[in-house]
Amino acid sequence: MDEIRIDDLEVFAHHGVYEAETKQGQLFIVRAVLYADLRKAGQEDDLNLSTNYGEVCEFIADWMQEHTCKLIEAVAEKMASQLLLHFPLLKAVDLEIRKPQAPIALTFDCVSVKIHRGWHKVYLAAGSNMGNSHQYIQGGISALHAHPEIRIRRVSEMIRTKPYGSVEQEDFLNGAIEIDTLFTPNELLTVINQIEAAADRQRTIRWGPRTLDLDILFYDKLVYEDEELLIPHIDIQNRFFVLKPMVEIAPHYRHPVLQKTMQELLTGLEESS
Repeated sequence: MDEIRIDDLEVFAHHGVYEAETKQGQLFIVRAVLYADLRKAGQEDDLNLSTNYGEVCEFIADWMQEHTCKLIEAVAEKMASQLLLHFPLLKAVDLEIRKPQAPIALTFDCVSVKIHRGWHKVYLAAGSNMGNSHQYIQGGISALHAHPEIRIRRVSEMIRTKPYGSVEQEDFLNGAIEIDTLFTPNELLTVINQIEAAADRQRTIRWGPRTLDLDILFYDKLVYEDEELLIPHIDIQNRFFVLKPMVEIAPHYRHPVLQKTMQELLTGLEESS
C-alpha cells in the first residue's frame, strides 16, 4: 500500500491527566502515515484522486485543539478513527502522538504513543427462519449500516435452504454480506450480538430456529480463536447456505486455512453431494 507521510506536525493543545496540563496546555508533535492507493493520482496528476495532506494536517490540529483527553492513548485512538471516517480514500493510518513536555521529573527527550488502525474486509452470513425473515434480515442490514464504523459493500440475494443440523424446523432464508469495518473481531461480535438481541434472537437450541442469525465468516485473512469466536467460521466447506451466497459476492475469495476459493469449495460440495 502506498504512503503519505506527515512528520513532526506541531500542535499546541490541552491534553493530560493533570489539571495544569489541561489548563495551561503544551506542545504535542504528531507523526502520521496515511495508507492509500496513490497510483491513479500519480498517473493522472489529480489531487481529487489522492488525500490532501494539507487538509489532513489542519484536521489533526483542529481536532486536537477542540477536544481534551486525559491520555495521549485516547488522543491517538480517537483521532485515528476520525481520520479514517473523514477521508474516504484512506485504508489505514499509523499515528504517533509525541509529548516532549510530559510532566516527568527526569531528563528525557520525549514520550509517545504509536498505533496502527485501518479498515478491515469482513464477510458475514445472515439467516432467519422465524416470522418475516426478509424483514428481520433487512433490519439487521440496516442496523449494521447505522454504525459509522461499518460500511456495507455488497449484499447477496437471499436464498431458501433446508435447516442445518438435526432440529426439525422451517426452511431458512440465507445470504451473505460484505462489509468494511474499523471494529476488531470481538468488537464486531458484540455489535452483532446486540443487533440479534434487538431482533429477539433466542439462544435456547443449538442450530434451532431463530429470528436473526449473523455470523462472522471471514475477517481479512485472519485465523483466530478464543472462547467466544472462531475465524474462519467453522465448517464453511460443508454449508451450501453459506457458500452459495458467498460465491455470488466473492467467488474468488480464498479460505485462509483450506486455501480454496469460494467457487472451488461450492463446486466440491455439489460434486460430493
